[in-house]
Formats: sequence, C-alpha cells, structure tokens
Amino acid sequence: MIARIWHGWSRGERADAYERLVSEEVLPSIHRIDGFVGYELFRADSDDGESEFVTVTYFESLDAVRAFAGEDYELAVVPAEARALLTRFDERSRHYEVLAKTSR
Repeated sequence: MIARIWHGWSRGERADAYERLVSEEVLPSIHRIDGFVGYELFRADSDDGESEFVTVTYFESLDAVRAFAGEDYELAVVPAEARALLTRFDERSRHYEVLAKTSR
C-alpha cells in the first residue's frame, strides 16, 4: 500500500471553508479511483491564525496513484476552488510504502 502525503495552509474563515470543501467534496470524490483505499485529514491551528492541513491518501499501488494524479504522480492535485482558499501548499506530494498500519 502507498501513502500519499500533502500539506496546505490557510487562514481564518478560509481555513474553515477549506476544511468543509475537502472533507465534504474533494476527498469523498476520490472513491471513484480504482485502487483507492482511504484517507485521513489533519488540521493544526497555530497561535498566529494560520491552519496547516495534512492530507494522507492511501492507494493499493503506484499505478492507482497514477490513475488519480496522472503520470507525474508526485504533482499535487489541488482543485481551483481549494487553491482559492489556501495561502500556500506543497507543489508536490510525497509517497511512502506503508510498512505497518493499524486501526482500532
């Protein structure tokens, strides 16, 4: 299994709007990709008003990642409506082979 990890940052009310957009529309739409396994969305708010988001998506293989992201599979997939709510974001995603994963 492959974990695809990406970071984005937003501020104030835009951070709340970004969280809603990603959790209600963007991430659920990935279920259509063959080989998609699941996702996790994390948020950390800082004292200066900036919110960092970390998205981890799981795929069965790099071929499944390519089906989602294209041949240049490290390139970030950030829809225009999400870009409008972010102050900055990783241009490229990192990919890791999942060696162990548990849930309870």
